[in-house]
Amino acid sequence: MRINNKPKLSGKQEVDQYLDALEHPYKAEILLLRSIIINANDKIKERIKWNSPSFYYIKDMAAFNLRAKGYIQIIFVFYDDKMITNSPILQGDWKDRREARFIDLADIEIKKAALEKVVNDWLKLIT
Repeated sequence: MRINNKPKLSGKQEVDQYLDALEHPYKAEILLLRSIIINANDKIKERIKWNSPSFYYIKDMAAFNLRAKGYIQIIFVFYDDKMITNSPILQGDWKDRREARFIDLADIEIKKAALEKVVNDWLKLIT
C-alpha cells in the first residue's frame, strides 16, 4: 500500500492548478467568468467536478462545459422544481438545468450584471 503524503488541495487551489495547465481558445473568457461568479457572492466555492471548473454552495450550482464550440457555456443546475425563469442570459428548457453562453470578453462584460444576479438568485432558491 502506497501512502500519498501530498497535502489535499483546496478547491481554489485545485481550480488554479487546472486552469494554469488549460490550453483553450477561450481561456481569457473562462478566467473572467470564474472571477465574476466567485466574486458575486462569498458563499460560492469552487472545485474541479465533471472534469471542469465548477461552483457550489451546499449543492452543485454550475460548471463550465469546455467542449462547447464557438462560445463558452456554463451549465446551471436547479433542484426541487425551483428554477430561475426571469434571466435574460439563461436558456434551454431542461427540467433541472439551464445554460448561459458567452461569445467573447465584450459579451461577458455586457452580461456581467445578469450573471451576478443569476448566482445570487440561485443561492436564494436553495437557502
